[in-house]
Amino acid sequence: MKKVLLGSLLLLILAGGLYSFVMNPSVSAFKTEPATIKWMTWQQAIALQKKAPKKIYVDCYTDWCGWCKRMDAGTFTDPKVAEVMNKHFYAVKFNAEQKEDVVFNGHTFKYIVSGNSGVHELAYALLDGKLGYPSFVFLDEKQARIAVSPGYKTPEQLIPELKWAGEGHFSKLSLDDYVKAQKK
Repeated sequence: MKKVLLGSLLLLILAGGLYSFVMNPSVSAFKTEPATIKWMTWQQAIALQKKAPKKIYVDCYTDWCGWCKRMDAGTFTDPKVAEVMNKHFYAVKFNAEQKEDVVFNGHTFKYIVSGNSGVHELAYALLDGKLGYPSFVFLDEKQARIAVSPGYKTPEQLIPELKWAGEGHFSKLSLDDYVKAQKK
């Protein structure tokens, strides 16, 4: 008897949702959450990449960077950015001033103190010592650097960069040429 009642209740709920969708498809009873970026640590991305090769996008940020916070609040919350990011990349948030060591390819990268602050050796290596924040690094499936992209980006600016690197256009076109071609 309980199974019949539970089954009937489930059918009513589904029928109500279907009726709601048919009568007003723009207000679906079966709502989906907007896409969000699946951020991970450096170690998580490298481990996943060994199992399922994919490019890596590294967001090099600092806790004090206002433009970094603005990208977190605006650009990185854009569903279109999240969709393209998740499709093509393992997305890594990397604090360029983190104190924790990172072991990568048999080398231990450390935090280096410099005056009142410092920098993490991995961020320094990824950015070729050009420590402006935010900065983004695109890596291929073998962790070779495709490009470094410094500065704040709106969704409209970031999406072409993500497609350029993620879809492999970087092997044929410079980023500038790719962006110009997309505007035509």
